[in-house]
This record gives sequence, C-alpha cells and structure tokens, in this order.
Amino acid sequence: MGTQLPNADTESLQRLLNLSLGVNDNNTENVNSSQPANSIGTDQPLGIEFVEKILNYEFKDKNLLLQAFTDASFDENCVSYERLEFLGDTVLNMIVTKYLYFRYEDATPGSLTRLRAFNVDREKLARVAVKYNLHRYLRHKKPLLEDQILKFAKDIEKYPLHSRHLLETPKTLADIVESTIGALYTDCDCFETVCKVVKPLLEPIIPLDKLENHPVTELNEICQKKNLKLKFDDNTWEVDKTVRVFIEDHLVGHGHHLVKKDIAKNCAAQNALDEFSHTFPQI
Repeated sequence: MGTQLPNADTESLQRLLNLSLGVNDNNTENVNSSQPANSIGTDQPLGIEFVEKILNYEFKDKNLLLQAFTDASFDENCVSYERLEFLGDTVLNMIVTKYLYFRYEDATPGSLTRLRAFNVDREKLARVAVKYNLHRYLRHKKPLLEDQILKFAKDIEKYPLHSRHLLETPKTLADIVESTIGALYTDCDCFETVCKVVKPLLEPIIPLDKLENHPVTELNEICQKKNLKLKFDDNTWEVDKTVRVFIEDHLVGHGHHLVKKDIAKNCAAQNALDEFSHTFPQI
C-alpha cells in the first residue's frame, strides 16, 4: 500500500478536491442541497441496506444511497444518480491519483496517467460492480440490461485484470460505482474517509508492471518500429460487422462485433498481434 498522507497533506487534497468541484472551503455545501431530503421517496428496493454492509459504511442520509442506485429510466420524475455520478468521477480520480503517486515514486507522469486511466475506466469499474453484485440494488427499467450484465460477467472470466477494450461493457455498471462514491463523499464530506471505504473495493488495482498498451496502439508501434505498412479495413462493416487488419497487404487479423465498430477494431488488432509472428516469422 502507498504511504499514508499526514494530516496536512490530507487537508490539502481535500481543498484541491473542493476547488475542482467548485465548493467553497469556508462554507462547504452539500452538493445535492438543491434537492429536498425526501425528494426520492421511501420505496427502497429490497436489500439496499446490504450496500452499506458492502461498503462497511453507514449513511447518515439514506436517500443519498437510494439516489445512487436510481437510474433515470426508473421513473420520469425520479432523482437519478447522474449528478452523484459526476461527483464520484472526480473523487475517484483523486483517490487513484493519490494512491499511484505515492505507490510508484519513480514513475513518469505519462506512465501514471495511463495506469490511472486503466484503473478508473468503464471496464474496471464495471468489474467492481459485478464483483460486489451492486447491480442487484439498481432501480431501473432497462429491459436489456440484465442480459448485458450477465454476458459481461461471463466474458470477464477470460481476462483476470482487464481485456484492453475487447469487451462490450454496460455503462450503467460503471455509473453506479461512481454514483456510490459521490454519495459517500456527499454524506461524510471527508476525502480521507472516502479513500478508506473505496480503495478496498477497487482491488485488485492494476499494477505498473501489468500495464499494457491498447492493442491498436501496440500494433501501430510494432509496425512503425519495423517500418511495416498497416491498414485497418472496415469497408464491409455494415454488411458483416467485421474489421480486418492488413500488414504489408497481407491479411493478418480480423475482429467481429455486432454493435460496436471500435470493439471489432480492437479485436482485430489483438488477433493481428497474436498472429504476427506466424505471418512474419523472419521479422
């Protein structure tokens, strides 16, 4: 674990966080103060109290937790998690930045930035939601979401830490992790408390020695280094949902995805990386 911050440094981080959120240090306001305390209603979904047990934190304002797990699709008049998600995104970045900064004292800013990106991206946060079954407490009316979550939960079994953007990830899963962090910060108004609650949930944090390039980036770098012509062909995407990779006019890889072209491209790049040594054994 990283070095613990002394109180003065913790207070400085708190002030920095407040500034990034537009909160006045001299008169810190609840970021949801414009919403009435009872505006969400009391029809809590069964088991929402178990979220507190997962977090090992008891909320003073239970409505914040309920809001954190209310999707905009639930009801046209509901108070959704979107504002808390916005807040949680900022707090999460501060938590991970603090940890990485002290954990890897000799790492370059560029490496730390890339490592942070992997540890706070959609897939990483969605993994947290699935690991702790947070989606079970979500109030929503999205008919396809449950099947999407089940597929994602099965798909990640093939990638222990991260797929490097080869999987389709339900955004809602990442959203509720960020909204939960936002709710925590709003309830306790203490950055250090949120750190203690959230950091264990993020484990395993992807370490620096496991940091890998995006497959498209890695393939580009290899081809540039070896002076090879690289081409991604998506001309038939609308027909067969496939992206193909050509290196020196040789078909080296292909990727397929029914919905997202960028995932098909990532899969094609990964396929090309896997096949590179077989196609160009002398290089």
